[in-house]
Amino acid sequence: MLLMMLAAVPCAHSATLPEDRTDMMYHAYDGGGVSVSGPAVLVRKSAGDNVSVSGRYYVDSVSGASPDVVSTASPYRDRREELSVGVDMLHGNSLASVSVISSKEHDYLADTVGLNVTHDLFGGLTTLDLGFSNGKDTVERVNTTFQQDINRYNFRLGVSQVLTRSLLVGISFEDVAENGYLNNPYRFALVGGTNVLNSVPTPEIYPTARDSQAVALRAVQGFGIAGRPLGMSARIDYRYYRDTWDIRSSTLGLSLQRYFGDRWSGEVRYRYYQQSAASFYSDYFATPMTFMARDKNLSTFSDQSIGIRFSWLFAKQRFLFFNKASLNFAHDRIYFNYNDYTNVLNGQPYSFSADVLQLYISAWY
Repeated sequence: MLLMMLAAVPCAHSATLPEDRTDMMYHAYDGGGVSVSGPAVLVRKSAGDNVSVSGRYYVDSVSGASPDVVSTASPYRDRREELSVGVDMLHGNSLASVSVISSKEHDYLADTVGLNVTHDLFGGLTTLDLGFSNGKDTVERVNTTFQQDINRYNFRLGVSQVLTRSLLVGISFEDVAENGYLNNPYRFALVGGTNVLNSVPTPEIYPTARDSQAVALRAVQGFGIAGRPLGMSARIDYRYYRDTWDIRSSTLGLSLQRYFGDRWSGEVRYRYYQQSAASFYSDYFATPMTFMARDKNLSTFSDQSIGIRFSWLFAKQRFLFFNKASLNFAHDRIYFNYNDYTNVLNGQPYSFSADVLQLYISAWY
């Protein structure tokens, strides 16, 4: 994918519609006592020279028995279905995209409407990106009348610049404002003891507002190899995040992609993430507090992932009613380490590893 970005640089003169294509994927996650898997389908088709429409269906089948769940509740099973539709409209050097996303679980409903506009300047060497989305979620609790709402507002601004034939750099800014019921109705904090093993489970209490900002930088450098002007590329990403809950995080990503002949391409990638804890997080609380959380995702932790991806263009020319088609496989191994979150099953600092798999077919027509 990185090579395709760079290969388009010399002939980039204006915005273009997304390619007509269909993607069919199976995805799976397994780690920390939680398993998630399911299919996904994306279909995109142009309607004339200036409009493209798309639809996506995505399913997550979830089963879980992580240590925090086992300590306060029974293992669970759930199924999330997500349906999204989008329209891309091209006008000169500008591309406007409108999307509507709706997802449903047994106890969680989410609807999001988004607008994104990109505009190319200076013959396509500079691209401005502006986006906004509004999400409205409903949180429920199974077999009860509990129901609470969440509102989310997301603002995005970015710019990409082609510096040379083989070097692309970019910077983006994102601001998210959330308000409403922001915690999990099934989750408990541990209160009143001297450690996590003798404390009493008490429902978590979160603030009802959260504002966050993130800045991301990226650079993609292409290299000539095996007779190709851009047969290999390297990418580096860095993202800094902060919010009003006092969480601070940094993410560093590195990847290297290469073509092998005319039909194969491969990628190796590495990602490192670290964050500080929310101001109201604690492994256990000696006394009740105004706000209390024991969600491991709000603790001090880090994770590292190593991944690979292979793509085989098994049909370079007409195949059935497709112009070309590829088979793709990706696997990431993630290692999580928590500094101040204790595994209640053994009293030790919590850590685990997880595997993420993707197998998908892409076809262009």
